[in-house]
Amino acid sequence: MANLFQKISEKQISRRTFLAATAAGTASLALAGCGTALAPVGANYDAAAINGEGQWIPAACWFNCGYKCYNAALVVDNVVVRQKTDDTHPDSFNNPQLRGCLRGRAQQQQAFGVDRIKYPMKRKHWEPLTGGDKSLRGKDEWVRISWDEALDYVAAELKSAKEKYGNSSILMPTWGDNFCDFYNAINGFGGYTTVQDTSSVGTYLHVSGILGILPAGMNDANDRLDLLKSETIVLYGCNPAWASAGLPSYNLVHAKEAGAKFIYVGPSYNETANLVDAKWIQVRPGTDTAFLLSIAYVMVTEDDPLSNPIIDWDFLNRCTVGFDAEHMPADAALNENFKDYILGKYDNQPKTPEWASEICGTPVQDIVWYAKEMRKDKKVTVLHASAPARCNNADDFPQILMTVAAMGGHFGKPGHACGSGQYYQSTNCGPNLVMMGASGAPVIPNPCTDIITGPELWDAVLSGKYNRTGPALWGDLASVGPKDIDIHVIIHSWRNSLQTTQGIKKGIEAHRKVDFVVSCAYSLNASAQYSDIVLPIVTQWERQSSYFYLGFYNRDVQFFPSKVVEPLYEAKSDQWIGIELGKRLGIDVSQAYPLTEEQQYLNIIAGTTVINKEGTDYETLVTITEEDLAWWASKYGKTDGKPQQGRIGLKELMEQGKYQIERHEGDNFGNITYEAFVKDPKNNPLGSKSGKFEIYCQTKADRINAMGRSTLKPYPSYIQPLNGYEQSFKDWGKKIKGDYPYQVTNPHYLRRAHTGFDYLPWLREAMPNPVFISALDAEEKGIKDGDTVLLTNPHGKVLRQASVSQRLMPGYIELPHGTWLELDEATGIDKSGSDNYLCAPITSGQGVSGYNTQLVNMEKYDGAPLTPDHLWPMRVVKL
Repeated sequence: MANLFQKISEKQISRRTFLAATAAGTASLALAGCGTALAPVGANYDAAAINGEGQWIPAACWFNCGYKCYNAALVVDNVVVRQKTDDTHPDSFNNPQLRGCLRGRAQQQQAFGVDRIKYPMKRKHWEPLTGGDKSLRGKDEWVRISWDEALDYVAAELKSAKEKYGNSSILMPTWGDNFCDFYNAINGFGGYTTVQDTSSVGTYLHVSGILGILPAGMNDANDRLDLLKSETIVLYGCNPAWASAGLPSYNLVHAKEAGAKFIYVGPSYNETANLVDAKWIQVRPGTDTAFLLSIAYVMVTEDDPLSNPIIDWDFLNRCTVGFDAEHMPADAALNENFKDYILGKYDNQPKTPEWASEICGTPVQDIVWYAKEMRKDKKVTVLHASAPARCNNADDFPQILMTVAAMGGHFGKPGHACGSGQYYQSTNCGPNLVMMGASGAPVIPNPCTDIITGPELWDAVLSGKYNRTGPALWGDLASVGPKDIDIHVIIHSWRNSLQTTQGIKKGIEAHRKVDFVVSCAYSLNASAQYSDIVLPIVTQWERQSSYFYLGFYNRDVQFFPSKVVEPLYEAKSDQWIGIELGKRLGIDVSQAYPLTEEQQYLNIIAGTTVINKEGTDYETLVTITEEDLAWWASKYGKTDGKPQQGRIGLKELMEQGKYQIERHEGDNFGNITYEAFVKDPKNNPLGSKSGKFEIYCQTKADRINAMGRSTLKPYPSYIQPLNGYEQSFKDWGKKIKGDYPYQVTNPHYLRRAHTGFDYLPWLREAMPNPVFISALDAEEKGIKDGDTVLLTNPHGKVLRQASVSQRLMPGYIELPHGTWLELDEATGIDKSGSDNYLCAPITSGQGVSGYNTQLVNMEKYDGAPLTPDHLWPMRVVKL
């Protein structure tokens, strides 16, 4: 067909206007001045798709969404006109199609949305080296500048900050230095102050390894075929139907069809529980430790080895330390043990169901029933999310969940497991069957040693002081304590930190205090909105993808997406920005960035390995010939490589976009986590100090207590949650409620991946943005479905529309995570209902981000009702 951009030119419509209008049209939005002239162009695109023109390209579905699925884009003249998901092979349980959810299918609005930041820009009232009028950050106008101007400005600000205050004055919140495509420039310049945030995995992040659990409590259940052998499957705080959309729900349905009974534990009956008809065990947020302590109490007091064998004593004695006085670890400094604690020996309070029920809200009979389900002679799989661990004073949750599972012997055997039911390994844990290769790019380490805990970040910027605890998590207890910090520059890259960190109100104050803020972004998220300079970056569709830092997806598959379109407008890749900024900072970019992005990707592909048929070792996956190297060079420029022999040719792999291993019962690829350890603990020790599961863990208590926020026992014990249920009372004994009587949590929501996707009109229309409220609470407050609700606490005020439900415990509110801040500074109200605008910037224990232990008041809003947010104007920057 004739070039469509030529047709656009003939109609006197610019490519930029065409792209904006096309995206606006798909979102049912009007763009002034476009008229009907685009109709013939749209028809041409439809005709192209119908006639089989254009090219289907495997495309990255790159967000941290909780899972990974197959995505493909139909490209005509550098425009994505259609998307589809996995049709690369027939669907079956052994070899399932990896079908994308509504988020992935809306990805084209990320790349072609009218809100794309098209050019480098600066705040109108910003002034170099002084900041200009800092109070206008977040509400100033924008002025277009050139890339040279933008990078010169950024380099000058960084040099000034380093010269006057040192590299620790440069703050860049991130998850580490593995994103070398941008961070090498800053690290080569001397580094930056970073943030240690427990984030998604909560208290699992740091206690898991020292307890003997796999790192971060991830990937430690069994695989999806073993799930079919379980008699009982517990979903503890899990909702993969929303949080890990895709194959996990499919696997759970097959387990149900195989005869498994399901139990769901949590404060609301969610979509996954409903999918598998799970029995609901109600537990208030932040009270899971109390609930599980009472489960352990019932198991101990009801157990009789002859008439009622509940506890697997052989497992406890061989595979754990610290359950009772006869099995203590060698380093125990406290003459106490877990069994005597739950029986009340040390505090005269046996952890009975009656004691726990008052705290956690679980009926006594449900506690007793659940405890008996954990018995040793049932095949039980416990799949947990980290929601219960994302609570203040939940440092003992990973340990008590492990302990209860160990009491039933539910580790390391077919049909028995206790591990992660979240993220990319949800319902399918184990070593990857396809292992991604290395890029070969160097990672320059960060020379700066200042690490601020996430919830304390904005206070540190405002006060100039922080509690240094990060290094203690790796054993450097001598470095713990208060320290001065003097932040003058904030860099946002790879993370929308202002939006995703607790205490947004203080975050805005911090952004208006520092000298300079710069963001790399492709749309005006909160972090970019409150910046001085914004650098437009490409999406993963406009580059040879670098999202492989997550290369531990579903163990059966690896994805190999391609560049979908050429960069739009003046957007540049993170590596290009790093190189150009590095030149201005005086670093040797040939050392920091010796490989092109295309070379890195070819290295990854060439180095990828696949499990052999015997399941004993890995072999080369991809066959690469001299012709393949010439083909690659013709598409992506000259790259270095050499021929090799593998299972699949390079061209075929890139056309397919993934490599997937078909599974079947009895194959050599199954995974029973901890199996070798359970069979022979002595010769297959775990990562804990004792080499066993540590029900008494001296290391846990020593490290966390040294941080000064909490006093923990070495074994799991009950500590009242900060901003939890008990603190919602003015008088706990008399049960008199306080000013903020409702508990609120921030669950993952299907229309978003954290803050990603939230701004896409298709998803806003498909998935409204409610606050979920118990029907009993709604009736008491006179709130009906669709009413606008105001939530308040000392940290902020937010609005959302009510969704009244019988599925929530009374006194509990769900405010789904990730909306984009829409703040009215005159009233102090955020009309988007941003969760972190309400989350207190405080922490406990190891420095947990306590998203799920927050208190609020709720009332029907007496102002103008909210309109659905898909009708709100988009954040289009007009330059």
